[in-house]
Amino acid sequence: MRVARVRWLVGVAVVAALVNGQSPEIELPILARSEEVESDWTTVAYGRNVPLLVGNDGGSASGGFRVYGLNDSNLLAEVKHVTPGRTKLVTVAHGVGGKDLILTIAQTDSYFRIYDALTVEPLGQPGTLTLGDWAALCTWKSRSSGETYVYLFGKGQAKQFLLRAVDVSYELIEVQTFDVPVEASACAVSLDTKTVYFSNDDSPAVLSFATAESTTTPIISTLGEADDEVTGLAAYIGNGSDYLLIAVKDAVAIYDTSFKLFGTLKMTGNDDIEVRGLSIYQGATASFPAGALTFAVKSDSGAGFAASSLEMAFDKLKLEVNTAYDPHKSPSSPYSPVCDECNKSGFCVGGGRGVGAPSCECFAGFMGSKCQDFTCTDDCSGHGTCVGANSCECETGWGGLHCAFKIVTASIETDANGGDGDDPAIWISPVDRAESRVVTTTKSEEGAGLAVFDLSGHLLQTMPGGQPNNVDIIYGFVAGDRTIDLAYAACRSDNTLCLWEMSESGQLKEIAGGSQPTKEDYKVYGSCVYRSELTGKQYLFVNAKTAEYLQFELTWADSALRTTLVRSFTGGRWGQVEGCVADNANGWVIIGEEPYGLWRYGAEPEDDPSQRVLIDSIEGGMYADVEGVTLVEGATKEDGFIIVSQQGVSAYNVYRRAPPHQFVETFTIAENKSLGIDAVTNTDGLTAVGGGLGQAFPSGLVVVHDDANQLPDGTTSNEASYKFISLADVLSGPLLTELDVNWDPRATFKT
Repeated sequence: MRVARVRWLVGVAVVAALVNGQSPEIELPILARSEEVESDWTTVAYGRNVPLLVGNDGGSASGGFRVYGLNDSNLLAEVKHVTPGRTKLVTVAHGVGGKDLILTIAQTDSYFRIYDALTVEPLGQPGTLTLGDWAALCTWKSRSSGETYVYLFGKGQAKQFLLRAVDVSYELIEVQTFDVPVEASACAVSLDTKTVYFSNDDSPAVLSFATAESTTTPIISTLGEADDEVTGLAAYIGNGSDYLLIAVKDAVAIYDTSFKLFGTLKMTGNDDIEVRGLSIYQGATASFPAGALTFAVKSDSGAGFAASSLEMAFDKLKLEVNTAYDPHKSPSSPYSPVCDECNKSGFCVGGGRGVGAPSCECFAGFMGSKCQDFTCTDDCSGHGTCVGANSCECETGWGGLHCAFKIVTASIETDANGGDGDDPAIWISPVDRAESRVVTTTKSEEGAGLAVFDLSGHLLQTMPGGQPNNVDIIYGFVAGDRTIDLAYAACRSDNTLCLWEMSESGQLKEIAGGSQPTKEDYKVYGSCVYRSELTGKQYLFVNAKTAEYLQFELTWADSALRTTLVRSFTGGRWGQVEGCVADNANGWVIIGEEPYGLWRYGAEPEDDPSQRVLIDSIEGGMYADVEGVTLVEGATKEDGFIIVSQQGVSAYNVYRRAPPHQFVETFTIAENKSLGIDAVTNTDGLTAVGGGLGQAFPSGLVVVHDDANQLPDGTTSNEASYKFISLADVLSGPLLTELDVNWDPRATFKT
């Protein structure tokens, strides 16, 4: 009786909404939840026996992906947990070479991995290296050819691959790469309209382009805008027309493919629900007679995977159910444009079937009238040999994209500590430079705070803090009758400015006024410090994801630290910002705009932010995401270098400090096999000094965050580590002679 009463009330509400010309809102209860796991992406494998929910485990570096049953007897019981390293994305391709496949791309090494969806066992070795910071992944099976394609989205870029069986294995062949106007965080494909839909986390817009078995760059358009920022997309394949499901916070809106809103499903069963990573199972089971909506969920009861039945929603919204949909289905008379005449390395255009010889559209990396030859981007940058389609065999000492990155290795790895780390700082001891310290951050809830390491990488101290993100050192700050050093970071847990005193022995300790407010409704993200050589005043910079920078003056009054807001401005082109570093001698603050580039602004409060300078961008010689930024000081304010991390390709660009900031080189940090130190991937933050730090680093030091701390047994640690690299390995030869090994950060502030 209770269920019937609920359905009757829902029906009354729907009728009332329709009469008033409104789109109805229907409460959709969560039917089943998994155990606790952090995630933001799901997909469904239909299987031959039991349907499976597959989702990424984003809660730890070793997370990989998890598989759950959608069978009626034990909903969302875990079937398997696969740990190839930190994995953001996972998708399923059905009926390829007689198998259903799970595809992932691990952030630890940027290799695609393919698994049998039935056994969840790997098929072959990791293949198809695809460097980049990728955020969305979906598949399309052509109804005319039966070929399967994979779309991979990243920072302003997308790639299309052909997925096919080869002998007893599988391969992904890149068809093309093309630009997209956003960093896509969700994607879905409609078979009816032959359209790929995609969206960005920070926007309500849904964009689209036509699927095509062609190398022609697709035309991208905006389909429409949802009521709020989109957190997930899925397509329900109908009998005649498809439906587009769009997640916005705690609700899922259902549209037709012309963006007409049918109604909204309000998720219930917990408080403060947040839905992400939608996927749909369209089969019929006792629990899901009209199919299942599956997703990653966060709520007051924790995080995990969840499933809801679509039966009531489709009934009340009078939507046609299609539980007969079979993603394995292939055309009865397939005609593939991936033809022998083009050596299976391109699309046949025209001709064929007795109408003359076709012309060929070659896949990326292939060339010739019949796509019979291969080529490599930039001819492997002059540092390698082209051995396949966009496949380079690099010379010793070179690697990365097209052999364009100089390879260096770390000589020290810190003790593992904390969860998710970010930007570090180097504190130079005033007593003995060999006793200098490296201060790191843990921005995740687990182990949140700062850590202090010696130059051997040994953990000396941890200091609790409110999820600090970036940390910097302030030298020579006058606190009453004392002159002290401080560590500064923006703390995300309470959106404050956090400061600690750094003793002469290299120990952090609390200080009065060490927590300072920002402003109402402001969410801190990145930070850096600036000391004016014009006035001697000390400033703190903090930014938000919205690209709003706040500049505070730091003072000492009434026996405590105090801050005063002196300026605010928007950095970059309105894109997300985080990393920044100040050049005190030149009066600049240099900021990284994650999806676009590196900017220089005046750092004095009265400086006009419109008089900014673009140092470099992804339209020039950079790669997204632009993350950590550091300055290597030289003997004069014209000498020195700027180093910036580029997370998507696990590499670092070096520029000259002096205008016009000439590009010097790109380097990447490979595995040091002799010392058992893993390669560095997806760096967020970094820091460097050009002064000598004792016998360990006589020419200076670079310290970088490592996103995935890989262990010797091939697994990934749940705790972060930082890697130390000799600056002499980065700035070799004459570049190093431009620095001052005796550089003293306190010299400028001595009176």
